[in-house]
Amino acid sequence: MENFIYSINATIPVFLVMVIGYLLKKIDMLDDHFAAKANKFNFRITLPCLLFTDIAATDMRSNFDLKFVLFCAIVTSICFWGIWGASKFFVKDDSIRGAFVQASFRGSAAVFGIAFIVNIYGNSGMAPLMIIGAVPLYNIYSVIVLSFEAQDPDSHNYTYKNAIKNICTNPILLAILIASIWSLTGWYTHMPVIVTKTIDSFAKMASPLALVCIGVTFKGSSAMAKIKPTLVATALKLLIQPAIFLPIAISMGFTKEKLIALLIMLGSPTTPSCYIMAKNMHNDGVLTSSVVMLTTLASAITLTLWIFIIKSLGYL
Repeated sequence: MENFIYSINATIPVFLVMVIGYLLKKIDMLDDHFAAKANKFNFRITLPCLLFTDIAATDMRSNFDLKFVLFCAIVTSICFWGIWGASKFFVKDDSIRGAFVQASFRGSAAVFGIAFIVNIYGNSGMAPLMIIGAVPLYNIYSVIVLSFEAQDPDSHNYTYKNAIKNICTNPILLAILIASIWSLTGWYTHMPVIVTKTIDSFAKMASPLALVCIGVTFKGSSAMAKIKPTLVATALKLLIQPAIFLPIAISMGFTKEKLIALLIMLGSPTTPSCYIMAKNMHNDGVLTSSVVMLTTLASAITLTLWIFIIKSLGYL
């Protein structure tokens, strides 16, 4: 019951922020123009700041576990390529494929994950290493699929050169690269407080602003028209991926903090940054926002269920 109450407290407020964004549009306080500008601001400024603070503050050298990091990276890669490959056969609407793939494999590992693990163990545990193994690949793979599946006039002429350019100039990936250097060198701890507090102020805007924009741009009738891919993506994110890979993780000896970190990687709700990237890279924002909303709401139940199962089996 304690885990269920925490899950509700962690996810329902997130869902309510999206609902409030939707209501603010209904009373004409916010509009699509605001959301478009805010999404660009999020993509280029606040989200890179968030990832920088999460990774740069992590002491990679003293806490590094190569086996765990590699497992996170390999599983993330299998999920991405497997879902994208399957979508070529089962997702008939080309216009939603990029958004579907990204929303199905990419969880809220950094923001939601750390908060969840701190609630259980009192510290971030293995979450930073999970972030190092998964989050850079989340972003690289998202750029790749959103680039090749983009629905813009030039999408049919897309080349590997364009995809590489997108990867190399992506502000999120640049933030991860810089943060990793800062973490390995220990520079972050020597940065002036005035700088770290400024970056942190921008970082704190990322998730709330993204959630408000999801609510502002959410279109109920359009979302209902895409209910089937939304349900499939939600099942993949919250149920199917954990069901496949958690038993493998247990068989490899991962338990307690590491297993919880892997559960968050595999079964956390779709991150709001999926919506930011989908909108900025000419992919389907309606489907993405629908999956973010549904996975956020449903994860209170599914995460509690997974924790109950693995705790009952004696692995926590």
